[in-house]
Amino acid sequence: MSIWILFQRWAVKNLGQLNGRNLLLTLLGYSAISWLLLVIAGERALTHSLTDFVYYLFVTASTVGYGDMSPTTVMGKWVVSLFIIPGGLGLFALGIGRIAGGFISYWKSGLLGRRSLKVDNHILVLGWNAQRTLHLIKMLQHEEKGNRPIVLCVRPEIENPLPGEVEFVRVASFTDNEGMARASIEQASCIVIDNPEDDVTLSAALYCANKNPTAHLLAYFNDESLSQLLKQHCPNAECIPSVAVEMLAKAAVDPGSSELHHELLSTDQGMTQYSVTYPSGSAITTIDILFTLFKQEHDATLIAIDTGDGVELNPSLQREVPPEAKLFYISDERINKFNW
Repeated sequence: MSIWILFQRWAVKNLGQLNGRNLLLTLLGYSAISWLLLVIAGERALTHSLTDFVYYLFVTASTVGYGDMSPTTVMGKWVVSLFIIPGGLGLFALGIGRIAGGFISYWKSGLLGRRSLKVDNHILVLGWNAQRTLHLIKMLQHEEKGNRPIVLCVRPEIENPLPGEVEFVRVASFTDNEGMARASIEQASCIVIDNPEDDVTLSAALYCANKNPTAHLLAYFNDESLSQLLKQHCPNAECIPSVAVEMLAKAAVDPGSSELHHELLSTDQGMTQYSVTYPSGSAITTIDILFTLFKQEHDATLIAIDTGDGVELNPSLQREVPPEAKLFYISDERINKFNW
């Protein structure tokens, strides 16, 4: 069996599989054969320096052709015409295609949520409710602009609805260890769970509380009884029940209540409700003093306090405010710096 036939079989077997290793071996072989043929042809100007030789191959393969280096012997011209130019063009095209394919594959895997994320201190949103989820993310983006990144984790086979704005991960289940690890669940500072099915929300909340007990866990339920069930197992979880019926009843008795509540919850228009923690090193004060401070210096209205026993709405002006108490206020924008 001739050497040429053996070479053909080897080439079909190995080079037909265009992986990085085979491409590198082919490039090295092409370079070595090109250098040897040019040496035989007497092209000393092209082969005496490794830098000049590599430069000439790249210029030739990329069809730039500056003309500052070229073969001078008859045999050298034949070598360049029959081997270096066709071989270089093919390898250059294969290399560029390989690199472009890698970038496209990387971009596509991110768009489809298949890539593992390396983020921390992020807001992890679990669940997909179409426009409802998009509205939630837009509100979070307004609140967290320049602060915590947002990661959307879903189960349906969809593409990233906001590419370039949020990170995206698709999982088979919100209790799948491998899938949730790709969303960096253990590094999240806040986990928001909002699914069409309450049972999925409950199981996801229990799983997240176990994997990341220090994260601020929020879960939305249509059935308020499930909120109570989750609180029994995860006392630190914050459950948000559906208030649609209550809003209807309130608006029926007090017209305009729905608009009021909508404005208090909206972050991009009108007055909105925010919260702040009274600094731990501060002296005990009263609602009267802080109410005046909020109103005079920030044009904000102090409406509630939480010292750990639940929210106390419209507290007395003589109510003491200890360090680390959570204060709720209404303002046009979030106040980032208080002059306590």
